[in-house]
Amino acid sequence: MPSFNVAIIMGNLSRDPELRTTPSGTALCTFSVAVNRKYKSQSGQLTEEVSFIDCTAWGITADNIAKYFTKGKPIHIHGRLKQDSWDDKNTGQKRSKLGIVVEGFEFCGGDKNGGDSAPSQRSAYVTPPPAARPPVPPRPTAPVDDPMDDVPF
Repeated sequence: MPSFNVAIIMGNLSRDPELRTTPSGTALCTFSVAVNRKYKSQSGQLTEEVSFIDCTAWGITADNIAKYFTKGKPIHIHGRLKQDSWDDKNTGQKRSKLGIVVEGFEFCGGDKNGGDSAPSQRSAYVTPPPAARPPVPPRPTAPVDDPMDDVPF
C-alpha cells in the first residue's frame, strides 16, 4: 500500500536554533516552532491553543536556518514527520516523540522597516538596472500580415 508523509507548518520559533556538526561534517540544526490555533469554544469564548513542534534540519538548510532565524521569527516549513523512540533512563519506560524533518523552508513576515529580514528567494529574479538591460528593438510601424487576423473568434 502506498504511503504519503508530508508536514507543512507556519509559526514562530520558540527558541533559538541550535547548530551542530556531525563527525562526518554534516550540519544539523534543531529548533522548535510554536503554532497557534484560535477558535470559539462552545460557550462562544475566543480560545487560543499553542502547539510546540520540534524540528530538525540537515545540510545547507540547517546552515541557513541557523544563520537567518532567531527566537520569535516567523517561518514556513515543509518536511516529513518522524517518530523517535527511546528508553527513559530514570523509569526504563519506552518514550516517543513526533517531530518534523525539515526538507525546505520559506521566510515569512518582514522586519520593522517592512522588508524581508533575510534575502528573498525572489531576489534572484529582480529586473536588472536599465544600463545592464539589452536594448529593445523598435516595433514595426507598418501593420504586419497576421494569418490569425482572419480567425472568426
